[in-house]
Amino acid sequence: MTMIGGFIFYIVAVVLLLITLASAIKILREYQRAVVFTLGRFTGVKGPGLILLVPYVQQMVRVDLRTRVLDVPSQDVISHDNVSVRVSAVIYFRVIDPEKSVIQVEDFMAATSQLAQTTLRSVLGKHDLDEMLAERDRLNEDIQRMLDAQTDAWGIKVANVEIKHVDINESMIRAIARQAEAERERRAKIINAEGEQQAAAKLVEAAEMLARQPMSMQLRYLSTLNVIAGENNSTIVFPFPMELIHLLDGKADKPTE
Repeated sequence: MTMIGGFIFYIVAVVLLLITLASAIKILREYQRAVVFTLGRFTGVKGPGLILLVPYVQQMVRVDLRTRVLDVPSQDVISHDNVSVRVSAVIYFRVIDPEKSVIQVEDFMAATSQLAQTTLRSVLGKHDLDEMLAERDRLNEDIQRMLDAQTDAWGIKVANVEIKHVDINESMIRAIARQAEAERERRAKIINAEGEQQAAAKLVEAAEMLARQPMSMQLRYLSTLNVIAGENNSTIVFPFPMELIHLLDGKADKPTE
């Protein structure tokens, strides 16, 4: 019985030793870090690879350093020109300081998500609807800069922010379509007026050139007659010389003998 009891004690001791070693040995991957606490106090950041902890004395919290993607839910935003829109975005960020991400904030994922939502509403509310639709790159940079400044205390680096959708109600879409149509009509009228102005300038220039050579007017008449008398045109118009009219008027004014 004594030998059996000693054998059982030996087996139990080996099992406890294996359990202790298993709890003391930790393996961290390349993208992981361990924030180590000794009796509740922070004692350092370890990893990656094999690390050893004192069982029941030291504890660790694993932190993933890879870039995370956070989908910001659609937010109701009132633009600077009082237009109600729904905006959604996506944020790319990663942990650069494991110590701060564990000690300074309880849950950095939830904190970053809530901060992203409030920042999205705050930044976009300062801009007009046209800027939201046409200047997304600048707005993305503004949101990213503001988020990065606020999450720096948590050991978080916001790498990029992208606005995904700007949803507008149907009535506003129709109003934008009418505005775009009116803008196109305005541009068409301006182009037409500029064309008339240029044509008038060219006509004045041509008239001055023709006035310097009276015979050139007759050549212009003949050229116009050639255009009018086409193959499928049965009407021929002959130009009447203006000099003949002046000649007839002069004869009419002379007294008869």
